Amino acid sequence: MKKIIVASKNPVKINTALGGFKKMFPNEEFEIEGVSVPSGVSDQPKTDEETFNGANNRSLAAKEQYPEADFWVGIEGGISDDGSEMTSFAWVVIQGKENMGKSRTGTFLLSPKVAELIRGGLELGDADDKIFGMKNSKQQNGAVGILTKDLLTRESFYEVSVILALIPFKNPEIY
Repeated sequence: MKKIIVASKNPVKINTALGGFKKMFPNEEFEIEGVSVPSGVSDQPKTDEETFNGANNRSLAAKEQYPEADFWVGIEGGISDDGSEMTSFAWVVIQGKENMGKSRTGTFLLSPKVAELIRGGLELGDADDKIFGMKNSKQQNGAVGILTKDLLTRESFYEVSVILALIPFKNPEIY
């Protein structure tokens, strides 16, 4: 049995990681645990680079704190703001014992009302909760789920990137 440490206690990120591993390695058995580690970036990363650094920092901190595991997963959601439009995306970084994989989700446009609240200092999840009258949406369907009416959920949105980040582990002979 392989042990996965997810660098978050958010159930969405834990379920996303497990789902991706199970799809990529259907004949393996996994034990998974979510842990709290620092991202080393702001609570609401505002650039592609900062978002990647958050995911990478989380995966490395988890690896340092839980060296007995086989995989360490960092997932960090972020935004990009060009001043007129704001988009949302996430980075996934997976550390292995000897290699790593990474992938970025697709990007989607946030509403001007949500963007205004984020520019005012709120995190995306808090802005969504305020605009859509929800509570703790970031641990549920997230912005992507709200905006697609759950055609995509935060889990399904992130899971593809977990699978893509696992490519080097699925193909070790060429990575």
